[in-house]
Amino acid sequence: MFCMVEIRWHGRGGQGAVTSVEMFALTAIEEGKFAQGFPSFGPERRGAPVAAFNRVDNKRIKVRSGIYKPDVVVVLDPSLMSTVNVVEGLKPDGILIVNTVESPAEIGKKTGFKGTIATVDAAHIAREELGVPITNTTMLGALMRATKLVKIESAEVPLKNRFGRLAPRNVKAMTRAYKELKISKAA
Repeated sequence: MFCMVEIRWHGRGGQGAVTSVEMFALTAIEEGKFAQGFPSFGPERRGAPVAAFNRVDNKRIKVRSGIYKPDVVVVLDPSLMSTVNVVEGLKPDGILIVNTVESPAEIGKKTGFKGTIATVDAAHIAREELGVPITNTTMLGALMRATKLVKIESAEVPLKNRFGRLAPRNVKAMTRAYKELKISKAA
């Protein structure tokens, strides 16, 4: 049993943050958990910063508000870290997961975050496995490993339903990110 976990995703329009949120929610539901997934949209255009959110719990989720103090933050595009305070509201014992070539220690220095930090070069994995640097499914794998909220195998059905014939490549990218993730636990 676990308490409700709240997740905030940071990306840019067109990078798949909303798809990530949908896939994570469907994966949790596939395991019999309760989940929500919702974007935060304004007048953003392709390339503009966007945020999207998940909640997952073992019991019915009655909360319908925004997420202001997430347990987990996932950053799809590391360039956002120079313009958006991605750790704002992140619980001190939370988890920060970043698509970057940098180490967890380097991200800790940049952000000042002292909790658990996980990094993976999701863009490189996506380019190799998918042919494009769209990191949504790779970061889904990173989230699954860092949080252990859902099993990676449970994502295969939602990914197949969403991506059809491209699902095997997405599953491979997700699995690589899961395996290649570097995690530095909070001191």
